[in-house]
Amino acid sequence: MDPAYVTVHMEEDRSHWWFRGRLAVIVATLRRALPRRRVRLLELGCGTGNVLAALSQFGEAVGMEAHGDLAAAARAAGLDVRAGHLPDDLGVTPGWAEVVLLLDVIEHVDDDVATLSAARAGVGEGGLLVVTVPAYRWLWSGHDEVLGHRRRYTAAELRAAVERAGFRVVRVSYFNTLLFPLLVAVRTWKRLRGDRGHDLRRPAAPLNWLLERIFAFERHLVARVPLPFGASLLLIGRR
Repeated sequence: MDPAYVTVHMEEDRSHWWFRGRLAVIVATLRRALPRRRVRLLELGCGTGNVLAALSQFGEAVGMEAHGDLAAAARAAGLDVRAGHLPDDLGVTPGWAEVVLLLDVIEHVDDDVATLSAARAGVGEGGLLVVTVPAYRWLWSGHDEVLGHRRRYTAAELRAAVERAGFRVVRVSYFNTLLFPLLVAVRTWKRLRGDRGHDLRRPAAPLNWLLERIFAFERHLVARVPLPFGASLLLIGRR
């Protein structure tokens, strides 16, 4: 990951419309998928902890983050973040978690199946896997390169990787669907201009608020019905 992006990530992950909208979708999905009791959740690659902080409403939430600056920011916010690295060190004992989350993580690693298999070791029998990834190779841009992505996925590709790691797929859906035409237009325009930068420059406050509202509205959809296309994918699996 480009060091300059790390700085942007630390500044924007609690304010930028994309992070806030994604969080709304993930939380709504978990509310429908998790049992009506407190559970143990492990977020691998938790970054600065914007999702991890929200996971505490569902039970005991622990994060693992390999990047020192991101982990330090999460700990400064009072979160339980362990040092570790994928796929060899999850920061917890095998089988500790009832839910393991890899949120925009596996696209960064050389071997996604090995990383998913490691996550399987961290969750007990019958536990849940929650994965989000960027969608569609044809959307590849300088944004992916700055973030250190290795790949983008189709639903079939993500399903295949998760099943090869030993999970049973419960459901998979695209999301970031309502804004998808705008995102495609922006990516196309940047490609024509030769712009190789990332897409996380926060727009003016009124526009940031509007985009967040549109994205977050998908929390009413994704948790109930699979969406047929979008800029991201969300998968729930079970060990």
